[in-house]
Amino acid sequence: MMPLRRGVVATAVALLAACGTGDQGSLPSEPPATAEVEPSPTAESTTQEATPSPSPTPTVEPGPVVPAGFSDLATGLSSPWGLVFLPDGSALVSERDTARVVRVTAAGAVTEVGVVPGVVPGGEGGLLGLEVGPDPEDPGYIYAYFTAASDNRLVRMPWDGSALGPPEVLLEGVPKARNHDGGRIAFGPDGRLYVSTGDAGEPSRSQALDSPAGKILRLEPDGGIPADNPFPGSPVWSLGHRNVQGLAFDDEGRLWAGEFGQKAYDELNLIEPGANYGWPEVEGPGDGGGRFVEPAAFWNPTGDASPSGIAWVRDTVFLAALAGERLLRVPVPGGTAGEPDEAAVGQFGRLRTVEPAPDGSLWMITSNTDGRGDPQQGDDRILRVALAPE
Repeated sequence: MMPLRRGVVATAVALLAACGTGDQGSLPSEPPATAEVEPSPTAESTTQEATPSPSPTPTVEPGPVVPAGFSDLATGLSSPWGLVFLPDGSALVSERDTARVVRVTAAGAVTEVGVVPGVVPGGEGGLLGLEVGPDPEDPGYIYAYFTAASDNRLVRMPWDGSALGPPEVLLEGVPKARNHDGGRIAFGPDGRLYVSTGDAGEPSRSQALDSPAGKILRLEPDGGIPADNPFPGSPVWSLGHRNVQGLAFDDEGRLWAGEFGQKAYDELNLIEPGANYGWPEVEGPGDGGGRFVEPAAFWNPTGDASPSGIAWVRDTVFLAALAGERLLRVPVPGGTAGEPDEAAVGQFGRLRTVEPAPDGSLWMITSNTDGRGDPQQGDDRILRVALAPE
């Protein structure tokens, strides 16, 4: 398979990802790719009126897909992080450092719907992942993962369709640090909530079952521990992670995760209940004598990747790369990872989040105002990524 833009990266099977300092600093920009970027209205702190002029999304056939074009949807956001779609096709977006949640319509109009109390931003911490559920068609709650004064925690907030209510704490006591706070949350097809955490700068926590750090956790919608979790009485679903910031379920209900490595490899992993993904004993390929799961794909942490959010669309995993400043793509026909490739190298700066949209496109969030990027006019932004068959 030929690369989408430039460079081809390697392949394998497990979970871990990017840089000794966490998200990593921004790399020098490379020459822009060929995709056209259409102008769009700037997102201010108040409601914006946007003229709907999105590029049509190509009809997508079964099988792996590739990016077919990028266009601005909304601009002027401040360190956006989490993104989750609502039943009407609009999305809620969290701003890490302001603790705001804004609603973004399919036409690009931006409206603030609430500020989450108790958020204490700092380093990689702040207001991070968002989720609706457990019924995405009738969300009575919005879930959020954030950094508080003493820990990272999970809350849910009543949602009346236009504004957030007061938060109810479902999980607290997850270790916090300036780096490696995890933060992605996602409901699975089983109706349980999956929560990614980081090692908070202490790698030994990732192997300790009595610590929620460096894990993927699995909870009931009310914060309870499911009876069928692999470790009785524990929220731990998988362990041995350094800093997971990407979770996505495929069409078969399997969980994929993107993980920051330290110096050797960033990872894409296929998650199994109770499995150990090796950190800090193994980074990248290496099963530790059969004790650890190997990654499905892996990359150089500083030059190519630092993957944050990930998305699954039709036999394809997309990963938003921060330090690598590119959209990584891994075809996964039949559940087996193929050869990765990439798009938009250096074109939009640091990329934080990517999510499948109801119209068959992707929405992709930049992260250039997070203190590590090089903001350009209009940053940070949400881009619509049109998709086409491979």
